[in-house]
Parts: sequence; structure tokens; C-alpha cells
Amino acid sequence: MDLDLSGRRALVTGGGKGIGAAIARELSQMGARVVVNYRSDQAAAESTTHELGDASSYQADVGDPAQVAEMVAQAGPFDVVVNNAGLLRDRLLLRMTTEDWDAVLRTDLSAAFHVTKAVVPHMLKGRWGRIVNISSIVGLGGNPGQANYAAAKAGLVGLTKSVAKELGSRNITCNVVAPGYVHTELTASSMTEDMLAELIKMTPLRRQGEAEEIAAAVAFLCSPAAAFITGEVVVVDGGLSA
Repeated sequence: MDLDLSGRRALVTGGGKGIGAAIARELSQMGARVVVNYRSDQAAAESTTHELGDASSYQADVGDPAQVAEMVAQAGPFDVVVNNAGLLRDRLLLRMTTEDWDAVLRTDLSAAFHVTKAVVPHMLKGRWGRIVNISSIVGLGGNPGQANYAAAKAGLVGLTKSVAKELGSRNITCNVVAPGYVHTELTASSMTEDMLAELIKMTPLRRQGEAEEIAAAVAFLCSPAAAFITGEVVVVDGGLSA
């Protein structure tokens, strides 16, 4: 199985910690030169890049198209892109503010559009590219208190399938990985112990996922071995949504 990304340059947005950091590590181990994007946590991003060795970090708010364009011009071009940056502003619908809605859609959906649009010209010239968008099972089935997050993550699926159809003839693939509940700092801050225990009880594998397990799925889709897979949604949730 060809998992070699030597000579390829990869961008992981929100790559300083959690799932993003695990993805950056996996791509680096496959030979890619990785750029870890972060918005505010410089220490985490630099810690991750230091661990990887042949990697660098770049600060940019990927919800801002001007900052995205500058990042791609300065740190790119990129052959592999993982749109992982995410934000939570959980509230029940009647309590959710317009600001809550806009902030999550900006980071979790619009950012993927800005980044993808910026990196595609290089991929088109090289007739090769891998784009993976990190969605969520919440985007496939919804969840109370997460209308904004669910809408954004569902939107990523539509974006992915459209991009896959537009760019497939140039040997550029675009896929989604939809994690279930994964053991990360973000998940821990948004769930009580009782909520987590109930979810684990509903999961056939009877545990949370680990960031490395999501990264493994992403890494495969970024590899030459996944050349005939595009427009797909790969659910990695321990069977929770089965």
C-alpha cells in the first residue's frame, strides 16, 4: 500500500493540538513537509512543529480570506490540505445569538471554502491534490444545542462533494472524515461526565475515540493509495451512528 507523501507539502488548519496535531504527526511520518496553521495558540502549534522536525507553523485566521491568501503565498504551495479548524458555541436554538451562529459558520465552514479556493490553483497545475475536510457525526444527524455546529459540519459534506466533482478530472480528490466523540480538550470542555458515560454506553465499541484514530483515516485519504476515493464521507465513530 502506497502511503508515501515524500516531496509533498501539507497544510493542517487548526493543527496545534487535538485531532489537528495528530493529523500533522501522521502526515509528517508519511514524509510530507507539514505546515501547522493556528489562530491563537502559538505555544501549542510550536510544540507540535518542534516534535515533527521538518515542519513549520503559521498564524492565520482561516475565516479571513485575506489572511488565507497570504498564508498560502508565504507558506505554500500545498499538495495536501486538511481543513480541521473548528469552533464550538453551543446553545439551544432559542438562546443562540446571531453572533454564535456566524462565528461557528465562519470558522467551521467558510474557512474550508477560503482555504480550498486558495490552494487549488497549484494542485490544478500539478494535476495532483488531496483535500480532506473534518466534519462530524453531528453534521450527519444533528444534535440539540448545536444547530450552528451541525449546519456548518453538514455544509462541509456538500462542499466536499461539489469540489470532488469539479476537480476529479485533474486527479484531485476531496473527501470528508466525520469523527464521533473523540478524547480531546475540546470535547472534554463541552461535555459533562454523565453525558460522556451515556454516549459511551450507546457506542458499540464502548469507548471514546482517540485523535490518532481519526488521523489514521485522514492519512489514508491523503495518500496515493486512496487515489480512487473522492466525494466520500468516512465516519469514524466506533459504531455510534450505525
